[in-house]
Amino acid sequence: MQRVTLVRYAAKPDRADENQALSLEVFDELKKVRPDNIAYALFRDGVDFVHLFVNLREDDAGVLTDLPTFQAFAKDVNDRSEAPPEATRLSLKLLASYGL
Repeated sequence: MQRVTLVRYAAKPDRADENQALSLEVFDELKKVRPDNIAYALFRDGVDFVHLFVNLREDDAGVLTDLPTFQAFAKDVNDRSEAPPEATRLSLKLLASYGL
């Protein structure tokens, strides 16, 4: 099974740019570490953020969540958000993909 995680939340207006900066640091670390078989994307619309994580190898998010930059991002995410982030975690079998 593979792991698919979708996380949605609204940042506090005065902390949205800070949230984005912390999120982008995760991508900088991913580019250095270059883990195989994962996809991770960040989307923003104003103060609304969506994170999409896919582990194509196994049902585990540790390859992302164990990164120091991700832990720094996650540490105060509830303080930066209007409400706690809503996460949907799925264990699925990938049947087909385009662009992953």
